[in-house]
Amino acid sequence: MDEAAVAVVGGGITGLAAAHELHRRRVPFVLFEGAPRLGGMIRTESVGGFTIDAGPDSLLVHKPAALALCRDVGLGPRLVPTLPPRAAYVLRRGRLRPLARGSVLGIPTGPVPLAGNGPLSWRGRLRMALDLTLPARDAGDESVAAFFRRRFGQEAVDFLAEPLLAGIHAGEVERLSVRALFPTLVEAERTAGSVIRGLRRQRARRARGDPDEGPFRSLPGGLGELVTAVAGRLPPASVRCGSPVRAIEGSRPFRMALDGGSVAAGQVILAVPARAAAALLAPLDARAAQLGASIRHTSSATVALAYPRSAVGRPMRGSGFVVPWVERVSRGLAILAGTSISSKWPGRSPDGEALFRGFVGGARDPRVLARTDEDLVDAVHRDLAGVLDITGAPTLARVYRWPDANPQHEVGHLETVAAIDARLARLPRLHLVGSAFRGVGIPDCIAAGRAAAASAAEAVRGAPRDVAAAVPAG
Repeated sequence: MDEAAVAVVGGGITGLAAAHELHRRRVPFVLFEGAPRLGGMIRTESVGGFTIDAGPDSLLVHKPAALALCRDVGLGPRLVPTLPPRAAYVLRRGRLRPLARGSVLGIPTGPVPLAGNGPLSWRGRLRMALDLTLPARDAGDESVAAFFRRRFGQEAVDFLAEPLLAGIHAGEVERLSVRALFPTLVEAERTAGSVIRGLRRQRARRARGDPDEGPFRSLPGGLGELVTAVAGRLPPASVRCGSPVRAIEGSRPFRMALDGGSVAAGQVILAVPARAAAALLAPLDARAAQLGASIRHTSSATVALAYPRSAVGRPMRGSGFVVPWVERVSRGLAILAGTSISSKWPGRSPDGEALFRGFVGGARDPRVLARTDEDLVDAVHRDLAGVLDITGAPTLARVYRWPDANPQHEVGHLETVAAIDARLARLPRLHLVGSAFRGVGIPDCIAAGRAAAASAAEAVRGAPRDVAAAVPAG
């Protein structure tokens, strides 16, 4: 039986970040990934002069873990901001209406952004302004919709919270937990008595000394560069793709069953989706496995389409747009959102070409992956053509399918994770991380993976520490 000080199960960005931290600390490890490639939802394809991110395409600046990892692996000088004017839009009544400059998650941070919040009517903007006068209230773990409805009114739920906050998680605004996914909003209300005032203070603190280059960064070759760079720094013999872990038993050490063999490990970092984690946890703690399996996921697809720039009748100045559910229903649209890659990032398409991405599926379209690639391309093309007045067929089309890839941190999620942690406290050498449990975005996943690796490394050196205390909750 092979042996390893630490086994990392899962080669997405969480597992890669953990492996990087272990290697940095000179702790021997083996990383197991069931798929033939690393990176999970981070995948970049280069074809015909186009650079296409199949999944996420940006790193959030105000959560520094992702940028720090880029610098660690030599990619710091390659980080690029989005192209100006950095505008984003909401589709309403068939028109693209700009979000106010200076808004955060669609929420204005001052009177000028509030007055210019294009997706809302004047009545909706006045209702949002009441946030400045309403008393703060601790409403417990409430949905994103309930939070927005309480602070900003129903129109803000329909045209801001639903397409923006729920949309980025492919979830339902009435079910997603604001505390789990958007704790900064809860903190803004708690500390300032008003979400708008609190966000303005947070934004002012972040802006001190920073050039105004927008809140997002990427890499010239897409986020796949980060996966390649991190993997390239790891010992080749310590990374095993196409090696799914079939079962984990025992704990002193853990015994992991693989196809054609087994490995004993003193510490295990489990960085896989909730369903896979639950299957592996079942022999160790049935109740923890049951709780993990209860975390819901949704499926989605990303469709990339290219056109001659001359075919786009209404070129977009900015990064893209989101489509509220009420707009999708009234106009028969399939897409959750559309991104204009050519006007968001430099150098992603050849001269004279325009590259777009459309997003479909999510909680309200659970059978999206039952459709053929041709159906998905036709649906996204039809919607983009209607919004942007595009003539002619796409010159390039790519479909990327993401089955059960969007974890839903719904109301009660933090309590579920706390209950899992309480069960696993009896297994201190097992560290449970990943987007299904402790933060969905790339920076959160990286921070969680590195924190788990730091805890495992200390345990290997004889100073065990509870990983639940070391890993941020989101």
